[in-house]
Amino acid sequence: MSLHIGDIAPDFTVDTQVGKISLHDWAGDSWVFFFSHPADFTPVCTTEMGRTAQLADEFAKRNVKPLGLSTDSVEEHHEWIADVNDTQHTNLTFPIVADTDLAIAKTYEMIHPDQSETAAVRSVFIIDPKKKIRLTMTYPMSVGRNFDEILRVIDALQLSDAKRIATPADWTPGKDVIIPPSIANEEAATLFPQGWVEHRPYLRTVNVK
Repeated sequence: MSLHIGDIAPDFTVDTQVGKISLHDWAGDSWVFFFSHPADFTPVCTTEMGRTAQLADEFAKRNVKPLGLSTDSVEEHHEWIADVNDTQHTNLTFPIVADTDLAIAKTYEMIHPDQSETAAVRSVFIIDPKKKIRLTMTYPMSVGRNFDEILRVIDALQLSDAKRIATPADWTPGKDVIIPPSIANEEAATLFPQGWVEHRPYLRTVNVK
C-alpha cells in the first residue's frame, strides 16, 4: 500500500535507544520529522544524525520532534550515537527506531530493492499534529539530505496552515507568499487587509508575518 500526502501516518510501537515508543502517542500535539537511514556506522548517516542533533533548537521552536530510523538494533544505536556525538560535536538525544525486522521500513516503503534488500533509503516524512503525512522526500543512499530545505518546507507548511496561503518557488521566511485562487478577492480583503499585488487574476502575492 502506497502512502500519500494527506494519509494518516501508520502507527507503530517499537524500541528505540531511549525506550519503547508508539508513534502517535509519542508525537502528541507536535509535528514529526521522521527520517530513515541505511545503517548505523555509515558515513553519510553519521553526518545527518549529527546535523539533526545540532538543529535541536530549530526543530523545537517549530514544535517538531525528530525521529530517526535504522534497521540496526538498540545496542548498535547506543554505540553509534557515541561516534555521532564525537565526530559531529553534538549531543544526540532524539529517538532512533530499531527496525531490525524491517517491518516499519516496509510499511513506509523505505526499502528500495535496487538500492538494498535490507537497508532503508533516505526517506523523509513530515507528519502534522493530526498525524497526517504532509510531505515526503526520498534520497538515494549516496546523497545526504539538505537540512535547510527540511526546515524551509516545515516553515512553509506551518505558515500555509496558519494563514491560508501558498508559497512560491524558492520561498524562504519573510518573502512574499501567494493567495490561492480558491480565495476570492472579497474574502482576501478580510484575510489580507494589508493588500496584495495582482500579477494575474490567478496570481496574487502578499506579505504576511
